[in-house]
Amino acid sequence: MIAIGEAARQSGVAIETIRYYERAGIVPKPGRGANGRRAYTPEDVARLRFVRRCRDLGFSMAEARALLRLEEGDCESVCVLTEMHLDKVRRKIAALQALEAELITLTERCTLGATRCPMLDELTDAAAPRLRSAGTAERGGA
Repeated sequence: MIAIGEAARQSGVAIETIRYYERAGIVPKPGRGANGRRAYTPEDVARLRFVRRCRDLGFSMAEARALLRLEEGDCESVCVLTEMHLDKVRRKIAALQALEAELITLTERCTLGATRCPMLDELTDAAAPRLRSAGTAERGGA
């Protein structure tokens, strides 16, 4: 049997995270030794490693839980879940690239030493229509 500290070391999962995973039902609660302390099996540690790797790859806890429930031979379901996750990752990358392009444009417009900062002007101008429409919506229309 493996103590929680050793399970944490072997799996790369922090002790508090292991406890959280137990409360959330992601990993089963381990047995207890005669001293009342948690006692993990090598299978428990392998499961913790599996969840940690899923999280490292950006899978949500729900997705990691779903992957844990899949049977060994259910490669098709694993592939479908992974492709869905990959689509989300690609959308995030595209959003970050758009954000990067916008920030590049803003910084290229920046003229150091100017009395007024063009970047702040741009941010203020871009926010103005949103602020006006938000105020109109709060008052019940135009």
